Amino acid sequence: MARAKLADLRLVAPGVRFELRYATSNNFTGAVLPGYGAAVPLLRREAAEALSRVERDLESQGYGLKVFDGYRPRRATLGMVAWCEANHRVDLLDNGYIARRSRHNQGVAIDLTVVDLKTGNELDMGTLFDNFTDQAHTANAVGVQAANRAILGDAMRRGGFVNYADEWWHFSFDVPDAVPFDLPLESWGRVTGG
Repeated sequence: MARAKLADLRLVAPGVRFELRYATSNNFTGAVLPGYGAAVPLLRREAAEALSRVERDLESQGYGLKVFDGYRPRRATLGMVAWCEANHRVDLLDNGYIARRSRHNQGVAIDLTVVDLKTGNELDMGTLFDNFTDQAHTANAVGVQAANRAILGDAMRRGGFVNYADEWWHFSFDVPDAVPFDLPLESWGRVTGG
């Protein structure tokens, strides 16, 4: 079912940049997460097509998108939970920064930021991705950082995405019949040629 429902963002939204953090050690756990043996950006097809429209909208304003995470295999979410428990960081679970059941597993959630197309640099959002503090709450920014968060948030809303208020980078797209998947990313290309 995952193969029929998910789409490769590199094909659907080729203008988007990717830095899939959980396929590297450059994330809060310090290790590649289970199921991220390849950096393959996937989303439910409906969400991928909506993201492509967001990209075109932003491009007309001189901006682009950089994706940190999209579809996340269920085993990766379980790995995050296990890391929190092993490192005495259950506060991240209790405070909603790490979900025990994630919309990422359904392929309908995405973590991303905005880049300036002229420079390729990320806009200053006030915190880095996966900042587990109140500073990362979407409304907790002022000045240029608030304006930059609004560029992202407004474009994503126009595309049909909804922001998670505690993380300026996290958005979800409503898709009927969304169910969690556990397809490892490294297996995507072996069967689909993607």
